[in-house]
Amino acid sequence: MVSMRLSPNSCLEDGIGITQDFTLSIKCTAGKLSCDFTETQCNQKYAATITQQLLRHAYSRAPRIKSKKAPNAIVCVKIQLFAYSLSDSYEMTDNLSEHYKAIIESLGEDIHRNGLVDTPARAAKAMQYLTRGYQQSLEDIVNGAIFDSDISEMVVIKDIELYSLCEHHMLPFIGKCHIGYIPNGKVLGLSKFARIVDMFARRLQIQENMTKQIADAIVEATGAKGVGVVIEAQHMCMMMRGVEKQNSSMTSSVMLGLMRDNLPSREEFLQFIR
Repeated sequence: MVSMRLSPNSCLEDGIGITQDFTLSIKCTAGKLSCDFTETQCNQKYAATITQQLLRHAYSRAPRIKSKKAPNAIVCVKIQLFAYSLSDSYEMTDNLSEHYKAIIESLGEDIHRNGLVDTPARAAKAMQYLTRGYQQSLEDIVNGAIFDSDISEMVVIKDIELYSLCEHHMLPFIGKCHIGYIPNGKVLGLSKFARIVDMFARRLQIQENMTKQIADAIVEATGAKGVGVVIEAQHMCMMMRGVEKQNSSMTSSVMLGLMRDNLPSREEFLQFIR
């Protein structure tokens, strides 16, 4: 049996929230995992769901158990937890859902008609997903994926797809991000660039700020000699409303270090992404 202490603001990977301190024990009997998580340890409305999630994560991380050889084996199960700022994501969903319900009703719609009954809850979950970057940090995203390297040439990652929400109208803008950096003894795992882009894109944003945030994060993570970030995007707030220009797009760029101060480096990066 293994016991672990969970604290408020702890969440499983898919956002299950814990509302108070408690100790969780997981044991294996005849090849089956069980835990002593009870309704008194969280919002009772969600206890069964959280228990299922805990056991699902435990199963995914447990070593294989051969019941014939060890029918009552005790195994240690490590469940990775993430500290989020949300004390209970379900509570947030409920609150958002109520607000969406009020918005729909204020438009003169019947919230009880067949097509709209579940819309507030769906919209709340969608908004949480689209803004989950607020619950992420650079340290969590990088997760130690920094590697020693003697490469001194430019590295370019092109066409990273992104979507975000305009902070002025909360309408989407959709595009792609190009990143170039000149290593300084360290390189970053390839997938981390896309994850860094997503972390900042999944917030209420303006494109100009997001471009700089991505560039600053890469410098912070890698200590690179130079970083360049270019974002090209189409903004629904300009296409669906206002001036309604359907073919408009916006390009923003930030150059740091050698990318800013050394013209040949900047031109090399821009040539790569053309």
